[in-house]
Amino acid sequence: MPLVRIDLVAGRTAGEVEQIADAVHTAIVEVFAIPPRDRFQIVTEHDAGQMIALDAGLGFDRSSGVVMIQIFTQAGRSTETKQELFRSVCTQLGRIGVDGADVFIGIMENTPADWSFGFGRAQYVEGDLAVPSSE
Repeated sequence: MPLVRIDLVAGRTAGEVEQIADAVHTAIVEVFAIPPRDRFQIVTEHDAGQMIALDAGLGFDRSSGVVMIQIFTQAGRSTETKQELFRSVCTQLGRIGVDGADVFIGIMENTPADWSFGFGRAQYVEGDLAVPSSE
């Protein structure tokens, strides 16, 4: 159910982009316990200079390999679960060569009434889909 936006600097191969998307999805499936086919991702590549990701004053540098991830999901998961997801995404991306300093993640929460999976209907509200548990 999460909608995931992944922004990258252009220049990776199609296979590398696919690995990044797969790694992010694997972490979400494992930590949020969602079905593997519950996959909604938008990957956007940007020209060099069109992504700016400094360190928020934390004292580290990022490379042109930065991966910025936005996860839109239903409210209710604990801070601990979100922290586990951050770690898992970073671990999964690290396995394919993305440095931890280059991983930026933001989670935006909403409610079951904020989703339509097609046909102009709110499937969670109308009972076609079970509302996922928050943990």
